[in-house]
Amino acid sequence: MSFKHLFSRALSAAPDRLHFAAHSHHLWPDASHDGQMAAWADAAHLADHKWSVIMGSLWSEAQGHVASELALPDPSTISFSPNTHDFLVRIVSAMDRPTLRVLSTDGEFHSFRRQMARWVESGKIIWNQVPPDALTTEAGRNEYDLIFASHVLFNSGRIVDIAPLAALAKPEGPWVVIDGYHGFMAIPTDLADVADRIFYLSGGYKYAMAGEGVCFLHAPPGFAPRPEITGWYAEFDDLALPSGSVGYAPDGRRFLGSTFDPSGLYRFCAVRTMLDIEGLTTEVISAYVTCLQQQFLSNLNVSQMQILNPFKDQPHARFVAMRGARAVEIHAHLAQHQVVTDVRGDVLRFGFGIYQDEKDIDRLRAILKIIA
Repeated sequence: MSFKHLFSRALSAAPDRLHFAAHSHHLWPDASHDGQMAAWADAAHLADHKWSVIMGSLWSEAQGHVASELALPDPSTISFSPNTHDFLVRIVSAMDRPTLRVLSTDGEFHSFRRQMARWVESGKIIWNQVPPDALTTEAGRNEYDLIFASHVLFNSGRIVDIAPLAALAKPEGPWVVIDGYHGFMAIPTDLADVADRIFYLSGGYKYAMAGEGVCFLHAPPGFAPRPEITGWYAEFDDLALPSGSVGYAPDGRRFLGSTFDPSGLYRFCAVRTMLDIEGLTTEVISAYVTCLQQQFLSNLNVSQMQILNPFKDQPHARFVAMRGARAVEIHAHLAQHQVVTDVRGDVLRFGFGIYQDEKDIDRLRAILKIIA
């Protein structure tokens, strides 16, 4: 079984490359090209009037795809932005506190870590980081305004249980924000039971296969009705408000910024339509990828490297993470053989996707055997 025909443009652009960084920059399927061209065509034909399509039928379609994937009961809780960092800043801006008390795991992504560290410098927040296993205990033991955790940790591939954190969330605080970037369309995720209590962030750059510029936020009703840092799109419903007043949309659009590049929305919807036509649900893709990962790991022995997320009978990240002193060395040797992987400090990561097949795994293992 192979799905390479869905990625003919990206694969033919570099036919000798083995791309095992699907967890980082996922290769774009051909459908994303169709979406990009549709964005250009609408801009050419509709000009100024394209926004009625973008903020109308296209917006609703994209919301529907996200809601369907996450089992969210109301698609209107979803808004879009070029990146998830925008939403982090807007969520924090909505918390009316002189100093915020923030709790997170000690394995969050660099952008979050950097922003938190800078806010600590400025005195805006007090930040406590704990290991993932201690997160729920610490959250229940002490008072926090904001609890932030990745659903799947980017460095180790570990999966955080959302439900216990959601149980702590209240409109008056704490607010619980889940970074779903390594979970969305990577592991089946049902938020139906917690959608009224948590914020959820993710985007199209990785497993949604839609590229940059199309990130989203699910914002629960009753939480953060008036974020401080937003743009004029946040009151797009009523541009005839009295002069000087600050209005907000009654749904997820209250977190919007200003004019943006909509092409990511076109790509995202085109890719989701392709997946629907092909019958490629997240469950189906995950099963296919799991087989590739098992083939890769079978009797694999890489000297001085330890697998951080070994397979168990439970959902698994779309990448395999290895830690060891040789991570940078092995990453460089693989690159010399046109194998694309990802290294973060002493952690080497191999990402898997549906543009790979068994022959690619055999070739990867053969190269690893030579250099490892």
